[in-house]
Amino acid sequence: MTVVIESPSFADMDLSGRVAVVTGAGRGLGLAYATALGAAGASVVVNDADGAAAGAAVDAIVAAGGTAVAEAGAVGPSDVAERIVGRAVSTFGRLDALVTNAGILRDRMLWKMSDEEFDAVVDVHLRGTFTCVRAAVGQMRAQGGGGRVVVVGSPAGQRGNVGQTNYSAAKAAIVGMVRTWAMELGRASITVNAVVPVAATAMTATIPAFAPHVEAFERDGTPMPAWLRAGAGFGTPDDAAGLVVYLASAASADVTGQAIGVGGDKLSLWSHPTEVAAVYRDGGWSADDIATAWPTSLGTATQTVGVPVPADPGA
Repeated sequence: MTVVIESPSFADMDLSGRVAVVTGAGRGLGLAYATALGAAGASVVVNDADGAAAGAAVDAIVAAGGTAVAEAGAVGPSDVAERIVGRAVSTFGRLDALVTNAGILRDRMLWKMSDEEFDAVVDVHLRGTFTCVRAAVGQMRAQGGGGRVVVVGSPAGQRGNVGQTNYSAAKAAIVGMVRTWAMELGRASITVNAVVPVAATAMTATIPAFAPHVEAFERDGTPMPAWLRAGAGFGTPDDAAGLVVYLASAASADVTGQAIGVGGDKLSLWSHPTEVAAVYRDGGWSADDIATAWPTSLGTATQTVGVPVPADPGA
């Protein structure tokens, strides 16, 4: 179902008095999330592995009238997660929302990927999400009053992507954790959702179909073409920020356990993995039985893989 609707203003999502942490917020999508949360009234702890980038992000948020502090550190280890959450509490007295955006890429075809390349991506994306969420919900549960957890997934985690065994695996696992955490934290009024953004960043610049448009946007702010914004739901980091503000707000109190896509002109809801076809046989299934039945049963409903990218109609 496709519905066209006017987008609400950030002014409709008042986060005054709330405290948010955003990891990987020194640039790109993380910076857009932190900036939007600050503009909506939240006090923001900006985390990034690059301390200078985190500091620059804080300066920009403060210059725009917001409140923010920087806490540098590469997520993954538990002590870094505890330190980031501790900074929110020591500076602002509480923690109401966490956005786990930090990530790295180590793209390589399966047969060329090293243990170190696999582990590095899983450590930052998957372990970093786990340790930061664990630290954050510990604080949220202790202080009472609920909270908001927003983790960042990827279309690669939903559909796969060539050269991204490590990244796709981590992002798929993150959405799996969201569904579990939504059940575990419901009684504490803590919502947990995944954002699945598609935007012009250093990561999407590696995708050939997107690369020239990302380069043009980063070079001089060239707008994304309409066919890309609508057809692929591909836009700027700022296009994805409104969803994060919504999920951090009181308006989303009944939204939890969801994977929500956003990018360009498109807002979408991803389904959880579900059986699309089934067939039954008295006595069960031998290999021969499966081979006989497959072409006319499950074989008619096999699923596609990879992230589809629409062709440029003007090419």
